[in-house]
Amino acid sequence: MINVIIHLALLAAVIFFLAKSLPGIYIEGFGTAVIVAIVYGLINITLGTVLKFLSIPFIIISVGIFLLIINTFLLWLTDQLIEDFEIENMGTTFIAALVITMSDTLLAVIL
Repeated sequence: MINVIIHLALLAAVIFFLAKSLPGIYIEGFGTAVIVAIVYGLINITLGTVLKFLSIPFIIISVGIFLLIINTFLLWLTDQLIEDFEIENMGTTFIAALVITMSDTLLAVIL
C-alpha cells in the first residue's frame, strides 16, 4: 500500500514539474497534480487496459509505439475531466504522455 502512495506522489511530482517546465500545460497546484495522477492512473487501469487489449495487433505491428497514442488519448481524457488541469494542443499532450509514460514505467520498476 505504501508503494502505491509513493508511486502516486512521485507521479504527481512529475506531472507538476511537467506543467511548470513545458509550455502549454497549466495546472492549479500540487494538489491538482495529485488528483491528475490519481485520475490518470484509474483511467489507465480501466479504459487503458481495455484499449491495450483491443489494440494488441497494432501494438505488435508498431513495436509498441501505438501505446503512446493510447496514453496520449488517456491523458487528453484526463485533461477533459479535470477543470484545473489544461493542455493546449495534441502535440503538447503527446510530449507530456511520453514523459509521463516513461516516468510511470520507471517508477513501476523501481517500486
